[in-house]
Amino acid sequence: MSGSGPVGDGEPAGGLADEPGKDGAGPGPEEPAPRRRRTIRERLKRARVPAIPEAMERRRLRRSVERLPLERPEGELLLDVEDLRTSFSTPRGMVRAVDGVSFSIDRGQTLGIVGESGSGKTVLSRSIMGLLPAHNVERGGQVRFEGQELTGLPSSEMRHIWGVEIAMVFQDPMTSLNPVMRIGRQITEGLRYHLGQSAGEARENAVALLQSVGIPEPERRMRQYAHELSGGMRQRVTIAIALACGPKLLLADEPTTALDVTVQAQILNLLQEKQRERFMAMILVTHDLGVVAGRTDEIAVMYAGKIVEKASTAVLFTQMRMPYTEALMRSIPRVEDHSHTRLLAITGRPPDLVNPPPGCRFAPRCPYAQERCTVEEPPLLLGDTEDHAFACWYPVGTKEGQAALERNLSAGRPQTLAAVASTQVAS
Repeated sequence: MSGSGPVGDGEPAGGLADEPGKDGAGPGPEEPAPRRRRTIRERLKRARVPAIPEAMERRRLRRSVERLPLERPEGELLLDVEDLRTSFSTPRGMVRAVDGVSFSIDRGQTLGIVGESGSGKTVLSRSIMGLLPAHNVERGGQVRFEGQELTGLPSSEMRHIWGVEIAMVFQDPMTSLNPVMRIGRQITEGLRYHLGQSAGEARENAVALLQSVGIPEPERRMRQYAHELSGGMRQRVTIAIALACGPKLLLADEPTTALDVTVQAQILNLLQEKQRERFMAMILVTHDLGVVAGRTDEIAVMYAGKIVEKASTAVLFTQMRMPYTEALMRSIPRVEDHSHTRLLAITGRPPDLVNPPPGCRFAPRCPYAQERCTVEEPPLLLGDTEDHAFACWYPVGTKEGQAALERNLSAGRPQTLAAVASTQVAS
């Protein structure tokens, strides 16, 4: 016992009370531990980062998604939309912006949704995301993502899906980006909230994301605001934000509308490249059939809140059956046309979605329309092939359609005469 001094009752041998920094009173080293845990919780709460176990689990799940198998599964259903309806209450009545839309998309597939302004494309994508106003909206139908029903989920639960599972690139980056927040923080915000990354780790990933979408000097851009970037760079930033958490489904709502032609091609090529790299599913919303011609697997044509034709891209361009699709094709400018060639516009105006016309909604503008079209609405039915569906009583390229066109020409129907005259001028 020499050299160690007396050992008190309940004190372990070895003289812990005599260690430097210890006064010998009480347990000593065990008191700061609860305070340290409280400090960590407070820091996580201020940073809006999930609890450590939950963040680690989400990171593990995300890494499992990023480590894709060498043999990617074909036909893996990701999103299933059935009879989706979205209406807005106005003083004039209910506006049926989306009226009974159904489709599905597999993982790794690209679906193009095409239609002129006011056809319901943007409302459809926002209805899938659940980004609708809180009031004066009626929503029906089913939206199932990986078997989970999303319709009716509160915002508190949808926050675990936005960005992580489903992301969206909006039409105008200047209004979708926060004008008073630096670009770097807008990217790292999702990484820290959803994946539980530290500030340093999130910053490194944000710089890598900006570099991957083709933004030069990413470290400097991290410190800039949205108004300091060009339109193309702002759109690249929104793409980086959408891809930050590795979503399985990306909705691109007319991502090139506000950009010039050369930048449009760059953005579309970038989206296609990232979609293939990550094996994401992508819904590309546009009013231009030329945009989706070589970048989609399937195309759905929307008119007045409904899908009027849906087929694989190759079939739609070679065997279109809906007169509205044919009219969209004719309105595309062609490189071989002479300078100042008049564009082929679709006659008439889209219908009033508060009081839509009876029968086919395209009938008042259709060169093939017959009396049946103004009374009975055609359903969306499969044609000659299993992957081609259209809603028309007198389809383009069929004997019935040709006979209807000739009858309208003989009767001098204005829509038919205008369509035929414009076709002859173009040829």
